[in-house]
Parts: sequence; structure tokens; C-alpha cells
Amino acid sequence: MRRPELRGLYAVTPESTDGAALLRQVEAALAGGCRIVQLRDKESRMSERLARAHALRAATRRHGALLLINDDLALCQLVDADGVHLGRDDGDLHIARAILGPGRILGASCYADLDAARSAIAAGADYVAFGAAFASPTKPDAASAPLALYTRACAELDAPVCAIGGITVANAAPLIDAGVDLLAVITDLFSAPDIEARANQYQRLFAKARP
Repeated sequence: MRRPELRGLYAVTPESTDGAALLRQVEAALAGGCRIVQLRDKESRMSERLARAHALRAATRRHGALLLINDDLALCQLVDADGVHLGRDDGDLHIARAILGPGRILGASCYADLDAARSAIAAGADYVAFGAAFASPTKPDAASAPLALYTRACAELDAPVCAIGGITVANAAPLIDAGVDLLAVITDLFSAPDIEARANQYQRLFAKARP
């Protein structure tokens, strides 16, 4: 199956005590057109995290979507995920690139630092993420990444740019207009009354922005 491009809604899973409910939520996002999912699970036991990763791996394959794992190279390999996303303190990007090989995706959090993004790309990152774009309910103390930063990043960097932090369908358009390739969303997607419809709203924003 052809790999989806790194563009569009990037669904980042919320913390959940109910793995079955989380799977249903992700399935709804995939049904709405989302083609990139990140499993972010900081609280579950390893056995539960592995079970969730296997379930999401099967779901994303059914929909021709990508599955990335947050901060866990070993879990990525165990479930044959498409790649990992690493934060500033989650490991050396050069080492991660060597472990992943050329076939898997490596994403890097760069916060509001263009120089960090350049270094990440040089180390082998396939995309770079900046945030928080807006006040974030998930990370309320996160530093701000202003719209001007995204504009510069999209113009200057030779890699897809991801925005994260407080993004909603109501405030996303300026980011896409600035050239952002990926919108990483947690709350506005998974707290929506209709997750499938909300995912489709995001995908339509990207479709309208195409030349």
C-alpha cells in the first residue's frame, strides 16, 4: 500500500484508561480521513501499551494510514510501526535514525527553536514540530510558538513542518496558510462529539489550501 504523505491532520492520542474506547476513537478519526496517528501513552503499563499499539497498528493498516509512536523506539519496532516522534529529552536523533533505518519516519519536537529544527533535520528527522501554537490544555505551561515562526520555518526548512498546541478547526486556517504541513491535534479532535466529522473538517481545511 502506498505510504500517505506527511500532510494533513496528525491525530495524537489522549491519555485514556480504556483501551477499547481509545481504539474506537482512533477508528472514527481514520474514518474521517485522518492518515497519520501518534500513540502517546505515558501512563499505561507496558503490557497495556503494547496491546494498544498492536490494535492501532492493525487499524491504521486497514485505512492505509501511518502509525507513529511517541518516545519509544522499542515499542515502534515491536509492533512494526511507521516511525517515532522524539522530544528534546527523549534520545539522540542520530542514534534513533540509525536504529530506525531509512524506511521509518523520525519526527522531532523543536518547540520554538529554528536552530534546533535545522539540527534535527541534519540528524535525519523527516519532519519537525513546533509548539505551542496556541494555549494548550494538554501542556498549559508550554512555550509559545508564534505564527511568524511557522511562516519562517515553512520558508526556510527542507522538511515538513508540524504545528501542535491548542489547535482547533476555528484557529487552524492561518497555520495552513503559513505553509504548515501537519496539524497535531489531541483535545479538539478526541473531545469532539463526532470525531469522524471533526477529522473530516480538518482534512477539508487542507484540501481547500491546495493550489
